Amino acid sequence: MKDRFRILIPLLACFLARPAFAQGSSAENSAADSEITEELDAAVASGLSFLARTQNDDGSWSDGRFGKNVAITSLACLAMMSDGHLPGRGQYGDTVDRGVGFVLSSATESGLITADSTNGPMYGHGFATLFLGEVYGMTPGGDNTARSQQLYETLVKAVRLIEQTQNDDGGWRYNPVPYDADVSVTICQIMALRSARNAGIEVASETIDRAVEYVRLCQNADGGFKYQLGSGTSAWPRTAAGVASLYYAGIYEDDAIDKGLQYLENNAMPGRVPPSRSHYFYGQYYAVQTTYLAGGDHWATWWPAVREELLDLQSDDGGWEDRSVGKTYGTSMALIILQMPKRYLPIFQK
Repeated sequence: MKDRFRILIPLLACFLARPAFAQGSSAENSAADSEITEELDAAVASGLSFLARTQNDDGSWSDGRFGKNVAITSLACLAMMSDGHLPGRGQYGDTVDRGVGFVLSSATESGLITADSTNGPMYGHGFATLFLGEVYGMTPGGDNTARSQQLYETLVKAVRLIEQTQNDDGGWRYNPVPYDADVSVTICQIMALRSARNAGIEVASETIDRAVEYVRLCQNADGGFKYQLGSGTSAWPRTAAGVASLYYAGIYEDDAIDKGLQYLENNAMPGRVPPSRSHYFYGQYYAVQTTYLAGGDHWATWWPAVREELLDLQSDDGGWEDRSVGKTYGTSMALIILQMPKRYLPIFQK
């Protein structure tokens, strides 16, 4: 039986600690002057305007072949929250609030959050749970309002579904059944659990322990990560995701992290990987988180390079095009990446 009440082992102590929202103003979580430029601020303003213009009337966003989608909606709202816009606060507060309403309305009795279930519902569920965890953790009121109570109840059910659908190897895949797993979907669930736990939602330690073991087994000898257990080649986007998942599980010093960081620097440094390649925005989304959490030379080298690369890729209408998914997705990912130094989202605070 999962022990939901015991304190996690020291390895996961950081995972348990709920950071206060005020941490965002600490020296460690404040952007350095050199990290945010006037060009970046202008690009962010244009990108946020693009997202606001493309929101559907029901609060959702669509993108290409993806209909009203909880993952894309959650990422678009996280992009706005990364600039400090929250329900009831900021220029795009109402936009975020409508997005929250859409995601909450997409929650099912089982706990699964899904609207367009044809495109890997556990992806959407992971990003939606991450988004709701950030909203719940960043807005005051606790359980004193109907919306806060709805957020809390939805998060509890969403976390329980993640725990219940973990497979025997410790991972997750596209559908909410404990069958097979891959690194990409697994990191979505680990980040969702971290966000929920930061916001005060109970998470079973056994779930995290098993997820960490799964991620470790997916690392190849070259430091990169394969897609699934068994044989498989390394690739930089999933390597970034794999290393990030270890950080979000509360592991900050480990040979697996060191080897993964070295693989990223050898194979994915901005300027060396053509942005036109598939999974570019996905990969950089996790790579920037990974190098930020690693800090030091990793961050000092990676950040200015990816910042300038992304600024060069912005379209005249304010968006960024992802050839695999679409412009709303690419824009949301680019904006989250570019605003990571602001450290507004609790998930990105050290």
